[in-house]
Amino acid sequence: MAKLSDHESSLVPKYLQEDDLSQECKELIPTLPLEKGWISTNFHQYQGFWISTMFLQATLSCQKHFQALDTDILLVTTPKSGTTWLKALTFALLNRNKYPNIHNNHPLLTTNPHVLVPFLEVDIYYDKDFVPDLKTLSLPRLFSTHIPYVLLPNSIKESSCKVVYLCRDPKDTFASLWHFSNKVRPQCSEPLPLEESFEKFCRGVCLFGPFWEHVLEYWKESLEKPGKVMFLKYEEMKVKPNFYLKKLAEFLGYPFSKEEESEGVVDAIVNLSSFEKLSNLEVNKTGKVGFGVENKDYFRRGQVGDWKNLLTVEMVEQLNTIVEEKLGKHGLNF
Repeated sequence: MAKLSDHESSLVPKYLQEDDLSQECKELIPTLPLEKGWISTNFHQYQGFWISTMFLQATLSCQKHFQALDTDILLVTTPKSGTTWLKALTFALLNRNKYPNIHNNHPLLTTNPHVLVPFLEVDIYYDKDFVPDLKTLSLPRLFSTHIPYVLLPNSIKESSCKVVYLCRDPKDTFASLWHFSNKVRPQCSEPLPLEESFEKFCRGVCLFGPFWEHVLEYWKESLEKPGKVMFLKYEEMKVKPNFYLKKLAEFLGYPFSKEEESEGVVDAIVNLSSFEKLSNLEVNKTGKVGFGVENKDYFRRGQVGDWKNLLTVEMVEQLNTIVEEKLGKHGLNF
């Protein structure tokens, strides 16, 4: 793969640059199964999951360098499963004493949630030549990731850090992923054909897919270690956001007091973190996050059931059958 010139690199978003690989990654890639990517050029199947070239490198770097603390909090999702919302809710929850005036001077009013809660594989370990010092971050450290459980650094699994997993109905996940991928693909690329993308998703070929394997790993961990892994469903949270925010606060060890509840703190955080509020903020209509995606691309509809506007009856039946086969027998339904 030819290396981009400095000028070319400056024109290509960071998430599309695939030429600056570590020696470890260069040697590993030829040994792995290959598929065409949705956004980036290729997916590589590593330990059962499909990962783009640069995210594979970042995952390997994360495994090697990240040292979890017992007080750490890790937010986990498959792509397009409510990640932005979960970041906003959790950041506001943890920092409610630091920023008591939610309607004025709150970081979420001026900063995209993805900047406030960095991805391990996108923000922290993306550059092969730079390993950040995370010891100076204030506690509790709050991170996020799309990395499957099997590929998490051992220190996360072995420590007492908390893991919060949010999943979403795969039909909506697919619909959101397809729309998002078409927005952020290289400008010279043709739009992703819906049928081709759906066929790949059903085969498990999507970023950090298969979807069902990703979900199932964390579901099993939440059953085996309920004090360490909390499993949430996007659809349930949309119906009862206050209820689940309070459950999240209790799980993380930062419960709301009766005084806070009576003063409307829970309502205020839910409102501040809502799709309607965040999507209408100027910061989320303009600008880009550090890796080059435009802020506005993270806000499309934020609805339950939007798949009805995209999928055919046959597609719905096919996906429902796969999900029932893969997840239903484990007590996980959508």
